[in-house]
Amino acid sequence: MKFALTSVKPVLGEFELIRHYFAAASCAQAGEGVALGIGDDCALLQVPVGEQLAISTDTLVAGVHFPESPDPFLLAQRALGVSVSDLAAMGATPVGFTLALTLPSADADWLQAFASGLDRMAQQCAIRLIGGDTTRGPLSLTLTVFGRVPAGMALTRKGAHVGDLLCVGGELGDAAGALQLVLGQRETEPAVAEPLLARYWSPMPQLDLGQALRGKATAALDISDGLLADCGHIAAASGVALIIEQARVPMSAALLAFAGESASRQCALSGGDDYRLAFTLPTAHLADLQQAGWPVRVIGRVVAGEGVTLLDAQGQPVKLPFSGYQHFGRVSD
Repeated sequence: MKFALTSVKPVLGEFELIRHYFAAASCAQAGEGVALGIGDDCALLQVPVGEQLAISTDTLVAGVHFPESPDPFLLAQRALGVSVSDLAAMGATPVGFTLALTLPSADADWLQAFASGLDRMAQQCAIRLIGGDTTRGPLSLTLTVFGRVPAGMALTRKGAHVGDLLCVGGELGDAAGALQLVLGQRETEPAVAEPLLARYWSPMPQLDLGQALRGKATAALDISDGLLADCGHIAAASGVALIIEQARVPMSAALLAFAGESASRQCALSGGDDYRLAFTLPTAHLADLQQAGWPVRVIGRVVAGEGVTLLDAQGQPVKLPFSGYQHFGRVSD
């Protein structure tokens, strides 16, 4: 697959720009699973016998998914991290990704910083840039990620069984809590701000955890639109109900110090942008996973019925006016 620069007046020519900023990056070099990368009309991927190809596409738009004038290094890290998180949710091993980049203008410094951030996250996720497109317009990014998973072993949202535990892969709410810092609406001490901002700008996909859950978790996804909303997807796909115990939802010390308990809880339940895994798990697998050091936190259970119910410390249902984010409306309880 080749990049085609459309209606942009770059500092470098079209092909020089691609060669300089993207094709020369470490993440764009040949590697396992990539038979042919940047430079032709299509990329060629090699999937081992007995494995399936997992594919996901995400679009991020300025002013919707990130601030209007972001740091390009951090933007690239965030864009690739949230995209690769979909592979983690399926238990897949990353192979390659494409990038469609729309820019108001082609600025050399901006592109250099963006390419550096992209390469950093790609190296951390062991995924290779294999092609894409560039064009002129309002700032937006579309990434398609490709991974591989043993046939029949992919984690999906359908499969949760009554009696399973409902688990998450760590503390929630940090990225949502960081939004005021990202937008410049608040400041706080570095010891509190830095971990929150890192969770927003550099979300690390839980790839290893997803692969460890193959053959164990009965359903899974990554939390992008908020715990309550995303758990609703598992409940609907599996034809079950999920019970979440509010007191068991994990939150970080930094978030609690910054936002206080009530606001932190709202961030953890419905703030979104966590990119932690949420999954259902038979009780028999819990001890082995936790003893192996995996960040498995039990927050509830699967029962007969439909939808998601949140319980307070006394075991009583909690009514929330807003459970997650949707692009064309709210998700209500």
